[in-house]
Amino acid sequence: MHNTINSKFGTSRGAVRLALSYLEVASGLDCQNRIAPRNAKRLVFVCHGNICRSAYADVVARNAKLEVASFGLSTSTGKMAHPPVIEEAAKRGIDLSQHRTTAKEDFVPREGDYLLAMETRHLRKMAKDPVLQNTPMGLLGTYARPPFPHLHDPYKLSPEYLATCLDRIEAAVGGLISAMDERRA
Repeated sequence: MHNTINSKFGTSRGAVRLALSYLEVASGLDCQNRIAPRNAKRLVFVCHGNICRSAYADVVARNAKLEVASFGLSTSTGKMAHPPVIEEAAKRGIDLSQHRTTAKEDFVPREGDYLLAMETRHLRKMAKDPVLQNTPMGLLGTYARPPFPHLHDPYKLSPEYLATCLDRIEAAVGGLISAMDERRA
């Protein structure tokens, strides 16, 4: 059971946070200020450190020729992506070697941005930030099928969970692209 939880959710805390995030989304307590993806001019991926989840989502979406950016809520600018994420991404044909972190303080929002967080607590933090609070924001994982409103941080967790997390991010970015493509059809 322990190995199943670790490979699917990262930790038991990750499983609990996922369950709670479904409740937050269902009850409207998640601070989402979503827009139709077709109205977004730039997708901005947000997580804690901008070295795992948002970094990977950024490059996956960039490879799909979308206008993107990413930043971390608690990082400094200029760090490389986490080495295990770089390695796992390379196995998938994704090059993260050029990614460098952007701190929230160094991020400059633009008209048409859509902030896509990995966790509801990221949304709450951005909703309190005077620079970000009026920018449309949502949860990246809600675009996956099935939805995962909590994409638990794989930092220093098992390689199995890292692969699961990146699979979910790819599915969510794919769902987001499909939603954006609906505007072009």
